Amino acid sequence: MALGVRCFRLLHPIFCSYHATLTRPISEISMKPVHVQQHDHRQYLAYPAVPVRQFATKKAKAKGKGQPQARVNINTALVEDIISLEEVGEEMRSVMEALKDNFNKTLNIRTAPGSLDHITVVTADGKLALNHIGQISMKSPQLILVNMANFPECTAAAIKAIRESGMNLNPEVEGTLIRVPIPKVTREHREMLVKLAKQNTNKAKENLRKVRTNAMNKLKKSKDKTSEDTIRLIEKQISQMADDTVAELDRHLAAKTKELLG
Repeated sequence: MALGVRCFRLLHPIFCSYHATLTRPISEISMKPVHVQQHDHRQYLAYPAVPVRQFATKKAKAKGKGQPQARVNINTALVEDIISLEEVGEEMRSVMEALKDNFNKTLNIRTAPGSLDHITVVTADGKLALNHIGQISMKSPQLILVNMANFPECTAAAIKAIRESGMNLNPEVEGTLIRVPIPKVTREHREMLVKLAKQNTNKAKENLRKVRTNAMNKLKKSKDKTSEDTIRLIEKQISQMADDTVAELDRHLAAKTKELLG
């Protein structure tokens, strides 16, 4: 009995320390001496560090969210029997080029004769460019003239098209001669041009969404003869192409806004 009590007194501190070690982070564990008092003699016992697995916390998992995902780069030749990614990419580039052309022709601080060329006039013979039915010239830095002598019957339609061009122009007519005063460059005028730039960019994004939707619908028709993994990979590639184009549209809008506001 006396021997059992002595063993319990000797092992109890070791057991308690070992149990505490199991509940501590591994970074805090080290070799530590254990002091045991027995018959006025001191003994020092060392126990090894016990590794404890640390599980990821919610905060640590949250840090992984929002990280950029791996990009897809499909060989277009391998999937051309399913969908032509080159054609999809070309349609998306056309949307981008159309916006750049619109910015260059219509959204300028100084209105030039060339900026009226693209204006579409609705006539009895269909839609025609203004420079195809009228002679456009610059009389002074503040005035553009449009001579409609060759197509006088289209004068009213040309005036309407100029007013509705979104360029803040208010044409005046003298017979078959259209006078287009150039608005002064004011802060309000600059902000109006920026507003038009944003509207045109939103229209471009709508056109881009149509291209993406058409491509996805075309892809769905191949689901019966193509594996799900391949379909998902192509869908991701198309979405990635669309996202890249949206980013480019936004970059051009930011550059144009900076140019217009000065």
